Amino acid sequence: MDYQLIRSKRKTLSLQINQDAQLVVRSPNKLPIAEINKFIEQKSSWIDSKIRACSNKQINKPKYQQDEKFLYLGSSYPLDINPEKTSKLGFDGASFASNAASKQLFLDWYKAKFIQIALPRLNYYAQKNQLNYQQVRFKSQKTLWGSCSSSNNINLNYLLIRAPIAIIDYVIVHELAHIKHKNHSQNFWDFVMQMLPDYKASKRWLQDNGHKLQNL
Repeated sequence: MDYQLIRSKRKTLSLQINQDAQLVVRSPNKLPIAEINKFIEQKSSWIDSKIRACSNKQINKPKYQQDEKFLYLGSSYPLDINPEKTSKLGFDGASFASNAASKQLFLDWYKAKFIQIALPRLNYYAQKNQLNYQQVRFKSQKTLWGSCSSSNNINLNYLLIRAPIAIIDYVIVHELAHIKHKNHSQNFWDFVMQMLPDYKASKRWLQDNGHKLQNL
């Protein structure tokens, strides 16, 4: 989970969801990252509910109506409600179309497209850097963009299909790096930079805009 870490002379850990629906962690100066991450995992349900509540307040939920715009690979495209179209969601490169669009139609379409686009990129970075993952699963989650288990199973949030390709690559590389480094140590970030030299810009983009990808 991406978060902003603020260290100080304080004695305890605290969590806060800021006005941009981002997680802010306040920690004692010398507390190990592993303990911070464990605390975040223990509070994941609370974090999820707070981020969802904050995001709902910030952004009006889609109504799936004529000319409403939806994200795909970082750009917004209008929705055309056309009675002559099928009930499935279509996309012609300029607009989405359906005779009766819904959240589930978009979720299904986004998932299929994400698998089509992300899986080859995952395999490319894995093979290029000699990193072997076991399984990959595609989910829609509120608090995680990706994860890598101790047995090297990778989960990717398919709502990333709404972000630019560079952001998808960053999350893929981030999780692949955990195959080699099971933490967020300097060695981990050095390895991420080795695979993706401009990762910091993508990391910042996701921190600033991630909540928008969840708006469905």
